Amino acid sequence: MADPEAGAGGSPEPRAETLVEPARVNGSAAEATLSGTELAWRPTGPVRDGGGSRKLELESDVLGFQVEGRALKVATFTRGDEARPQSPLGCGGGGGDRKRGEVVVEMESEDAAQRWGDAIRDRFATLGRPKRLLIIVNPYGGKRGARKIFQTEVLPLIEAAGIHYIMQETKHRLHAQEIARSLDLRKYDGVICVSGDGILVEVVNGLLQRNDWSTAIKVPLGIIPAGHKRALDVTSVVQGKTKFFSVMMLTWGLVADIDIESEKFRWMGSARIDFYSLLRVVNLRRYSGRILFVPAPGYEGIGDPVEHTTSCKSNGAGNTNEGETSNVCNNETCTYSGPSVDEADLEWRSLNGPFVNAWISNIAFASEGVMIAPQAQFADGYLDAAIIKDCPRSVALRLLLGMKDGSYIESPYVEYFKVKALRIEPGLRVGSSTIGGIIDADGEVLARGDVTRSGDEPEHLMSYGAPIQLTVDQGLATIFSPR
Repeated sequence: MADPEAGAGGSPEPRAETLVEPARVNGSAAEATLSGTELAWRPTGPVRDGGGSRKLELESDVLGFQVEGRALKVATFTRGDEARPQSPLGCGGGGGDRKRGEVVVEMESEDAAQRWGDAIRDRFATLGRPKRLLIIVNPYGGKRGARKIFQTEVLPLIEAAGIHYIMQETKHRLHAQEIARSLDLRKYDGVICVSGDGILVEVVNGLLQRNDWSTAIKVPLGIIPAGHKRALDVTSVVQGKTKFFSVMMLTWGLVADIDIESEKFRWMGSARIDFYSLLRVVNLRRYSGRILFVPAPGYEGIGDPVEHTTSCKSNGAGNTNEGETSNVCNNETCTYSGPSVDEADLEWRSLNGPFVNAWISNIAFASEGVMIAPQAQFADGYLDAAIIKDCPRSVALRLLLGMKDGSYIESPYVEYFKVKALRIEPGLRVGSSTIGGIIDADGEVLARGDVTRSGDEPEHLMSYGAPIQLTVDQGLATIFSPR
């Protein structure tokens, strides 16, 4: 039977009709209802174990479906009951581990099953799901398990959702950046990275190096094969004429040292982070230097006022209004150079070292269970800065433990604030006349001031010691994300 739904608010566009049918759901008699984008059913006969009324949201719980005779087979991807933190890019989690499954709705006739299939297909069409994806797999990253992850976890979801895809493996460093730079945008609705953070960052930088960067950067990115799209800030990291585009975070001090230096203990697996964190706390390092920033509204009381600053930019793109973007052009290309601001109108403030750690983030979580910026929001146009000042070793250990839930920002040894722009003037390690620290952007070394360097590490993008400026371009990129 069909029950037309009246349009809301007198809208001339009628809403999709509500369908109600007697059916057998997973073998049990039930009344099935399709209302809006919700598929629900309630038992009409004896209730088996685990029975009772249930519902599925087409957007978040259903991968795809197929009609076979009188049966409507719905591929599901539902989450458990226990809450868990959102993933670093907001592209997962949020309600327990998701599990694939299938719900079989057997109608009384093939015509009824076909009518429901057509109705669900029409509703899917309104969700804006991707139909064609480029999937970039990094077979060398982490524990070299990306191929297996793609085959066992990603591919089944994509096939169940009926998404067409091309899979391409990276062969060397910056290969993903090259792929993104030459990508035919007409062929794909999005790009999915099966890897660590580095490949996503390479893709963003590649898209911004194109002549058509303003269109290319709107291609949705992420690791989710279905969902709606969400804006994401991109941070321009500039030192003179050298620039790098970050989508997640920059660290200097304790966390950067742990992230990069613990690589030599990778054989320990995930325990390497805990082990090296304890080692670094026992031998706590402090770094001299200065952090300058333009505070967001409400944070003007943090730090000391700065009477005059000199711009880190020398690309000739200054003196435009805040929020506008600028290009770097030559005879052949015109690429994105980052947001430009009129620094004469900005009121800078500063914090002086020594510092234990500086964490500048565009996202709330650094990894599952590590909340670095509890107040970070997507596309708010600000960076969240968490600065750990000089403190005893016992305090540093408590602060690391407090990063699990973000409570560490309540410590008097931590300055937490939002900024429109920020500049790091990194100094040497306290007690040393020659050794500085590591500046880490999105998991990769951006600048080094220490004496260690692995043989396969690329040349520095930036030199340690010179001012490095971060500026936000609000909502520049787009990612896939569940609601």
